[in-house]
Amino acid sequence: MKLSNYIQGAWVPHEGAGLPQFHAITGEQLGTCGSEGLDYAAIFRYGRETGGRKLRKMTFHERGLMLKKLALHLHSIRKKYYPLSYKTGATKTDSWVDIEGGIGTLFAYASLRRQFPDLPFHIDGDMVKSSKEGTFAAQHILSPKQGVAIHINAFNFPIWGMLEKIAVNLLAGMPAVVKASEVTSFLTQAMVQDIIESGILPEGALQLICGKGIGILDAVSEQDVVTFTGSAGTGKLLKATPAITEHAVPFNMEADSLNAAVLGADVKPGTPLFELFIKEIRKEIVSKAGQKCTAIRRVIVPEALIQDVQQALALQLDKIAIGNPESEAVRMGSLVSQKQVEEVRSNLDKLKACSTVVYESKNTDHLIDASASKGAFMAPVVLLNSSPFEQTGSHDIEAFGPVCTLMPYKETEEAVAIANLGRGSLVSTLATADPAIARAYVTEAAAFHGRIHLLNEKSAPESTGHGSPLPLLMHGGPGRAGGGSELGGIRGVKHYLQTTAIQADPGMLTAVTGVYQYGAPYIQNPIHPFRKHFEELEIGETWITHKHTVTETDIVNFANVSGDNFYAHMDETSLEGTLFEKRVAHGYFVLSKAAGLFVDPAKGPVLLNYGLDNCRFTKPVYPGMTIGVRLTVREKIAQEKRDENDIKKGIIKYLVDVYDESGETVAIATILTMVKMLNQDN
Repeated sequence: MKLSNYIQGAWVPHEGAGLPQFHAITGEQLGTCGSEGLDYAAIFRYGRETGGRKLRKMTFHERGLMLKKLALHLHSIRKKYYPLSYKTGATKTDSWVDIEGGIGTLFAYASLRRQFPDLPFHIDGDMVKSSKEGTFAAQHILSPKQGVAIHINAFNFPIWGMLEKIAVNLLAGMPAVVKASEVTSFLTQAMVQDIIESGILPEGALQLICGKGIGILDAVSEQDVVTFTGSAGTGKLLKATPAITEHAVPFNMEADSLNAAVLGADVKPGTPLFELFIKEIRKEIVSKAGQKCTAIRRVIVPEALIQDVQQALALQLDKIAIGNPESEAVRMGSLVSQKQVEEVRSNLDKLKACSTVVYESKNTDHLIDASASKGAFMAPVVLLNSSPFEQTGSHDIEAFGPVCTLMPYKETEEAVAIANLGRGSLVSTLATADPAIARAYVTEAAAFHGRIHLLNEKSAPESTGHGSPLPLLMHGGPGRAGGGSELGGIRGVKHYLQTTAIQADPGMLTAVTGVYQYGAPYIQNPIHPFRKHFEELEIGETWITHKHTVTETDIVNFANVSGDNFYAHMDETSLEGTLFEKRVAHGYFVLSKAAGLFVDPAKGPVLLNYGLDNCRFTKPVYPGMTIGVRLTVREKIAQEKRDENDIKKGIIKYLVDVYDESGETVAIATILTMVKMLNQDN
């Protein structure tokens, strides 16, 4: 099979002989891939001008719904990818993580649309007042970069590695050019073909390179973003590409790191937590045959328990059946290729210079439905570095396979120091039931790790584990791990957005952002806003209420109803030395009374009160003061129907500005109401 690249809206077969791709279990050649002769400047230009323009015209909500539709489509055909995944050496469980985990990331980022406005850009934070009278202000917005996202992916997760990245850039509004690993791109290509045929993504939103991609970064420009997953050494070389530095192109690197697992000093052999710790290490050695950027490479345990951990781990690893992933009995497959086996063994030899082999599985002598001479099999290996502060090779050399090294420590402080010798990792695990040990570890280790997994009996039943990045959490790490972040919810989306401060008067800021900014002109209308449907309301539309003079009776009655008898409200003799001149109205009375002033009680399009945001009480309200409310439509957010029987509706965010007789604000808040739409047609 001669793999084609998907570029400029067409499938284009590679030129020349190409690179051979092999079945990881049988060793047979599957086909060839290549990228020679590709015009990357033209590929990027097509993505920017065709895909980028279309994506930027969509709102965050529209892009999120597009991701949801794509996720549902891929989920419906997910089983077709498993047979191809087995050819990479992945077991059924490994394949589930790659295939369904990747699709799950699409779902996660699709749901994230609700944290963004229904606009093509994102409004970041509150308006910044920049002048005394409030006529000059600023608002930060985040808008999609007008380039392409170039993703250079590793071989170990051909599907998840692609989907986790494009989910983020597509939600942000940027097109992608995916450079899949030439070793496993046959699996990536199969899914991209289905994505393109679905017609769900706009033309130009996704392109695929299946070969080595030599020279791909020479064509980048100022608006592009590059992400890289792979070895730290390769990442550093790519980051130094002249075009990257010349055009100041953001380069997000997620590199393989020497992740650590630490056994807390409180954990004893034979306890459930000790067993959980051993199983976590076993899982990370076996999963993907150790070919994971998050795999545990260093196991740090109290020096008195080295022998116990070594023996317990050996017992667990002896049970692992290795062989053909298509066999139900197999729990560990092969490495991705025989070349990868050679590389892992080469680094294992280097590790042996500073460590001793204390366990090497013999399970590859009895492979299930596979041949050791044909497949890329490697047995688990456990080493011991008795002097981790002196023999530092264990903190520098990574064997990217089923290999880990045990290391002893004396005190928790020393365990932290050993973990941090890895110079930055994606994740570390601490097994402990002692909060003091957990706090001590997190306090000093957090700066060196992108994620810290605290393992105990309470979290274990639902824990996703050491090696499982989650879409809405940080996936990246400092130092050796690359210093980037691929995921992390909104944090990840911001990689593809440009932050810009817009300076203007509040009225102009309102017009530009589509969100009412305090100080902008009001739009007054004789019809109460609660009598209007979602579509009929305008941003800036304001209802000025009648007024109410606060009395001591109001304060006493509210105290009786609420049970809030705080001294400042009820005991005027106790106010000496406080901020108050006399007994003060409850802040929540002021807010409640404001609702009584602005609410239109008759049945209408308003379905319910949906919540309250950013409430502040800015000035004391004393008996005798008169308050009124300016109720302003601040923002409109259309909602999706949950099912065909649901009604069409949206959320209206109202700015509630409560002011006194001098016109000064005494309380300000944002309330959310759910409002029925006028047009109920689908």
